[in-house]
Amino acid sequence: MTPAPVNPPALPKPSGYSHGTLAGNTLYLGGQTALDADMRIVPGGIVEQFRQAFGNLLTTLREVGGRPEDLVSVTLYLTDIPDYQAHGKEIGKVWRELAGPVYPAMAGIGCTALWQPEAMIEILGVAVIPEERLVPPRP
Repeated sequence: MTPAPVNPPALPKPSGYSHGTLAGNTLYLGGQTALDADMRIVPGGIVEQFRQAFGNLLTTLREVGGRPEDLVSVTLYLTDIPDYQAHGKEIGKVWRELAGPVYPAMAGIGCTALWQPEAMIEILGVAVIPEERLVPPRP
């Protein structure tokens, strides 16, 4: 199968990138920040930004029939690791609310800045979707 872009209409229209790329039944999820539908980073701190960014990632996953338990790897890029750690329990609660109790292989990487200056987190991942649930991406 030729790799195909996955760009859910519920997310901001991408320009120069795709929200995801499906290759066979493996979905490579592009980095998601806390952009809302108006192309603004949500206010309120790391917990709110995690909720929005992870929700954006899950929107792309669901577009092709994926579920949170299909995630095999998630990478978090953080501009302030101590702030993320200080809110770890709240972030864990948001994860369980959105994805349930299963956690894939994960990494947290500190960085000095992200694409949008006010972004505190960017999340990317990889999911393997069972063939019986796989939905071809929209053209």
